[in-house]
Amino acid sequence: MEPSSQNSLQDYDYKRTFGDRFLDAFKGLIPDAERRHHLLARYASWRSLFPPHYKPSSTLTKTIRFHDRSVPITLGTPILLAAGGNKYGEALPAFAQLGLGGITVGSATHHPWQGNLFRPRVRLLPDDRAMQNSMGLNNAGIERIAREVDRNLGRCHRHKMTLGISVADTPGSTNEDQILSEVEIVFRRAYGAADYVELNLSCPNTGSSRLDTNVELLGRILNHVMDIRRSLVPRKAVLVKLSPDMGQNTLEAVLQTVADAGVTGLVLFNTFPGARRQYLRMQTAANEFAPLTTSGSLGGISGRILYQNTLPAVSFIRKQLPQMAIFAVGGIDHGAKVLDLLEAGADAVQVYTVLAYRWNAVIQMNRELLQAMKSRGVASLDGYAPWRST
Repeated sequence: MEPSSQNSLQDYDYKRTFGDRFLDAFKGLIPDAERRHHLLARYASWRSLFPPHYKPSSTLTKTIRFHDRSVPITLGTPILLAAGGNKYGEALPAFAQLGLGGITVGSATHHPWQGNLFRPRVRLLPDDRAMQNSMGLNNAGIERIAREVDRNLGRCHRHKMTLGISVADTPGSTNEDQILSEVEIVFRRAYGAADYVELNLSCPNTGSSRLDTNVELLGRILNHVMDIRRSLVPRKAVLVKLSPDMGQNTLEAVLQTVADAGVTGLVLFNTFPGARRQYLRMQTAANEFAPLTTSGSLGGISGRILYQNTLPAVSFIRKQLPQMAIFAVGGIDHGAKVLDLLEAGADAVQVYTVLAYRWNAVIQMNRELLQAMKSRGVASLDGYAPWRST
């Protein structure tokens, strides 16, 4: 079967529901986007207390088997919550009632981190169904996050949910030896607790230099991490999260560095740097795209607007690295997009911003994914990878 996503970039849309209008009213009652973000775990906990309980369709179950023989992970649906959606490891099993097949918790740093001190740190851009975020990696520190993941892992597995931990160096670090030391500490602790580890080396909203475009330092970090992994059992997947704004030459150099280090896979992509928003075809007017800080920080952009980059990039990188696992992130707000990405070469997808615009977003996307599978004659997602034959 020829992947439809190879032929065209179809930006599927969805009809607004009563639930979406209720969500708009809720946003009017609580206009602070960051405060609403913190209520997500409470909502998941509340939903888990009352029937009917969400049960994923068995046809959406997908087991990801990695090329480097890392321990496979099984998802009740290939839709996961991206890093940033649950920063503190709160109410993890309850998130199954939101329709998710997994959560990437964090990003976690060595010690608890407040993130950026200014407010607001989050702003919605409704004309693009997007979000402007400059929270700055606020988190409870790797010890608490790993403890929560470890404590809840078995319950999440019973719900066919996988748990990963996203790890990062402490913002502001400039000494390379210190960066390596911190990455090693958080990596070892996350590795002992989670199903997989995601290395966040591309956060655009901490005020620090990104590590994913410093190819020499990136190679040093990845080689160090993979050397550590060789001494640990069992073998778990190690994924690297990249930024979406790299030029062709930088991207090719980064992909080669990643491949040479032998990492398990890639997360494509982080939020798009707000300072480079001119490269996105946004509807939000320039005068409405205000800085989040007095120093002019624009943070990172996420949401529907990024899908224009995500699908072509997944297809391109899949051809470059045919064995590498790929988790796609960016603008995924419809179930048919999930299937297009799986057909283009993704093993799973991650979402977050859509939860600010669609009521019960992932449950709705699972239904749309089932409809798309039916229309294309796909009986099951497990083992479904038509890109392998193209």
